[in-house]
Amino acid sequence: MNSNLIRRLAILGAFSIFGIIIIQGYWLRRAFILNDSEFHQSVTIALYEVAQKIAAFNQSELPKQNLVQRKSSNYYAVNVNNNIDANILEDYLIRSFEEKAINTDFEYAVYDCLSKELVYGSYCKMEHLDESKEKSGVLPKFEDLTYYFVVKFPSKTGFLLSNMWQNLLFSFITFLALSFLVYSMWVILKQKKLSELQKDFINNMTHEFKTPISSIKIASDYLLKDPILNQNERIKKYTEIISDQNSRLNNQVEKVLSLARLESDNFKLKKESFDIIPIIKDIIAAENIRIAPGHVGLAVDESAAIITGDKLHFTNIVYNILDNSVKYCKSIPQIAINIINNGEKMLLEIKDNGIGINKEELDKLFQKFYRVSTGNIHDVKGFGLGLFYVKNICKSHGWNVRVASEPNVGSTFTIEIPYQNG
Repeated sequence: MNSNLIRRLAILGAFSIFGIIIIQGYWLRRAFILNDSEFHQSVTIALYEVAQKIAAFNQSELPKQNLVQRKSSNYYAVNVNNNIDANILEDYLIRSFEEKAINTDFEYAVYDCLSKELVYGSYCKMEHLDESKEKSGVLPKFEDLTYYFVVKFPSKTGFLLSNMWQNLLFSFITFLALSFLVYSMWVILKQKKLSELQKDFINNMTHEFKTPISSIKIASDYLLKDPILNQNERIKKYTEIISDQNSRLNNQVEKVLSLARLESDNFKLKKESFDIIPIIKDIIAAENIRIAPGHVGLAVDESAAIITGDKLHFTNIVYNILDNSVKYCKSIPQIAINIINNGEKMLLEIKDNGIGINKEELDKLFQKFYRVSTGNIHDVKGFGLGLFYVKNICKSHGWNVRVASEPNVGSTFTIEIPYQNG
């Protein structure tokens, strides 16, 4: 994948995650505010009812204004304009809070006009009324009120959050999902960096191989042409081995370099219109020299011979398929190349009598570094890059490549080349 594309996706992902966190935080805050407003309304109504009950008990009138005053987020003062019996206040408060579903702990105090101090009443646990708890802190008094009592809810925040458990659960799930997404992005970027380092290393290594390979080729060619050395059959044989192995090493290096170019961001095909028949005949001639004359045949529909594509890469993919057909054959290879015109597409078929491939392995055949397990016999060497290269070159051209195979019978590779691509 293009590095710039990954960078853009990472930036967009970061903005998306940041936006989701902001929106989620906004809705959580809004839900908390709504719950707090609902709590305040319920407490106000409950304290108003308590004040009415006290006024009825004392047979007095309540103030017309500012009866229930919210002094802080969890602290309320109730002005009743008359003496308050602390013995009945707690009962009134508990009953009223239970009716309004205010099931959170509270503490209260009554202002004593004689001592001019708040007389602490009790800490009431709504779930277990028989248990007591120490006073949570100093309850402030108010100079503008005369007969009043105060109520404080020390566990109000926890009570509101407990009523928001669904919101908190969804937020937690969202946070987990975002954490997984961030971790995935980090892993992808790390793997991308490692992949680039690996590619740079392979490219540098293979390029460094080119110089000694060229030097060995020059030296071996010189030795093969020397008439004096050729008179010694032993030296001639060793020289031919050096030349053959050097050619093999050069071919492997070229495969790696071709693959590196294919995976690079600036890879471009040099498309041109060309006749594939001469190219395939040259390939067949070279292969017949390598194995034995007449073992690679060609059947062609002349009307299907002209295509548009990259001539070099087309040649390479045919070579790669033929190379596999030769390597993965336990007997003398018999390879048939058929070129067919079916009207809309040109079909290039390469059929061999090799060891074949199990159905379970066909889907993995074009994967990078994959090699057929049954083909790992003594004389089969390679990196498992050939068919991966074939697949990607065909994909770059807009061609389709498929394979049909049967174990111990052979395989047929088919490349579909649409004429509209030409």
